Amino acid sequence: MTWAFIWLMFGLKIPIIALGWIVWRAIHAEPVPPEDATVDSDGSGGIGHPRPRKPRPPRRGPHGEPLPQPPARVRAVADRNSPVR
Repeated sequence: MTWAFIWLMFGLKIPIIALGWIVWRAIHAEPVPPEDATVDSDGSGGIGHPRPRKPRPPRRGPHGEPLPQPPARVRAVADRNSPVR
């Protein structure tokens, strides 16, 4: 009983103290400016244009491929002679 109490009171304080130290360091840290921030010739400050998006797939409908047919319905038929569970 006493060792469990000692472990809970002191041993588990170590992660709490470590978390507090990490948070304190994060609050007091000065932000580092990015080194690769180059300025374009137009003065916009951007690095470049984003990648082009992939083309959209063709639309379905009256001018495209028709909609696929739904699967056939299947109904489960219960045997009338079997007991109900």
